[in-house]
Amino acid sequence: MRVTTDLWVSALVRRVFGAGGFAAIVKRGATEAGAVFVLSRGRLGEVALYGPAPQTSYDSAKPDERFFTLLDSSDDSSAFDARLEREKKFDPDIWVVEIEAGADPVEELLSVKAE
Repeated sequence: MRVTTDLWVSALVRRVFGAGGFAAIVKRGATEAGAVFVLSRGRLGEVALYGPAPQTSYDSAKPDERFFTLLDSSDDSSAFDARLEREKKFDPDIWVVEIEAGADPVEELLSVKAE
């Protein structure tokens, strides 16, 4: 059984804070389900956007795990804001979480798959 998005996001926020980072829920989506997008901000101003991985990335041995893919990275966050606005228009149930990873890199906080 897959955990609710609300519970999964809460666990992510706790893991980020536990690693000495910072996390904030920018947009709260549907409690039970909803795509999760993660904005990762580095200490030097770099920004990366992670989104749900394509269905082909899922492993039948781990059907309940959430996988992410790096959608884009840049020093300019305005492009990400525009992309997230388009995603919200397409699916109003999305979640947006912004993090500044602490001791753990983003790849240890999220299950990131290469495209």
